[in-house]
Amino acid sequence: MKLFPYAHATHPQWRMAAALVLAQLRGQMALPDHARAPSLALLYITDHYAAEAQAILEHLSAELPEVTDWAGTVGVGVSANNVEYFDEPALCVMLCDLSPDQYRVFSGVAPLSASGRAGTSGFVAHTALVHADGGTPELNELIAEVAERTVSGYVFGGLAGSRGQSVQFSLGSAGNLRGQGAAGGVFHGGLSGVAFGPDVGIVSRVTQGAQPVDRERTVTASDGNLVLELDGEPALDVLLRELDISLEQPDLAMPRLRATLVGLTLPHPDVDVELPASGPHLRGQFGAEVMVRHLIGLDPGRRGVAIGDLAPEGTRMAFCERNVQAARADLIRVCSEVREELEPEELNFAMASALTAAEADAAPHPARRIAGAIYVSCAGRGGPHFGSPSAELQLVRRALGDVPLVGFFAGGEIAHHRLYGYTGVLTVFTMPAA
Repeated sequence: MKLFPYAHATHPQWRMAAALVLAQLRGQMALPDHARAPSLALLYITDHYAAEAQAILEHLSAELPEVTDWAGTVGVGVSANNVEYFDEPALCVMLCDLSPDQYRVFSGVAPLSASGRAGTSGFVAHTALVHADGGTPELNELIAEVAERTVSGYVFGGLAGSRGQSVQFSLGSAGNLRGQGAAGGVFHGGLSGVAFGPDVGIVSRVTQGAQPVDRERTVTASDGNLVLELDGEPALDVLLRELDISLEQPDLAMPRLRATLVGLTLPHPDVDVELPASGPHLRGQFGAEVMVRHLIGLDPGRRGVAIGDLAPEGTRMAFCERNVQAARADLIRVCSEVREELEPEELNFAMASALTAAEADAAPHPARRIAGAIYVSCAGRGGPHFGSPSAELQLVRRALGDVPLVGFFAGGEIAHHRLYGYTGVLTVFTMPAA
């Protein structure tokens, strides 16, 4: 396995952006330490190009005949190493140097086999990159079903993010189910992605973007999306006290309520395998087991709080808010954990946290056990949220090193076997040390 060629460009005309991307890819494919003829491509476009998705896929696949399999989706922004294109026409591509017998592109017309069962080709999925349409019915159940079809039970990826058409790219050389007809490789709705075999080295981490306002409590009474009691106390009373607001002063209360989220930890989580197990999180920060959801309403009559998910009794819940400093620290933490796992003799957590911009702009860091990386970040984290344009991806590069990386800004992030919000999901493909 060699380094994954990757490229990115922005231009009002997609053909010009595609030409720039192709030139970059061909230049890298000519380098001795990069893959020369990879067969799997990941393609991410911003929603400015969504209407031209089919034309873009056909053009790129024609120009790169050695690439037989394509996967990807649309986002309100796309990213690459050290740069993000948010709310502008852009695309990025990464060519993955993986053996064709170690991955399978899947979609509604080419589904995965059940967990542990080999398909007609003998392929068994160990984990999977998943792209999904946020409007798909019973989406959480479908994500969990895909995870169940992998040996590890771990999937990663995100929901398509678009203000117009929501598209996914899924074109596989293994073909589709009989009776589905010819597929153009562009899909609307449902789930698609790439499953990876056990010989594909992957390390994945979830980074949170919210910080708890106060301590975690237990849901002691609920009715669907309405949380009625926390530790035996009316949930609305707890919320108002923690935020130090009153409904009698709506002008002061409403801005604070709009900025408030909830972090949920399920009472009896399913068996959850992370690749590898995450380390301890810092005090005052959420771990990867916490799912952040919106606060969607109040019920003064029942003294309840409505949230954007179900919270059965026994669920642990904490009110929280987005916090840039906490998000920055947690992003550096997960990048450092990845580096420490791959190269513990070179870089520990403290050293990675102390990396400066000057070091990042120097010669590429010798992180050559990372062949490529995918970073899926919440659309709510994109743009200037981290302080300046591209600041989030610059943090990733400083902590992770100068490695091939592409990604997109999603309408929701997928990791483990569930859907997250306001998070980033970083996944790296590893190769043997030189």
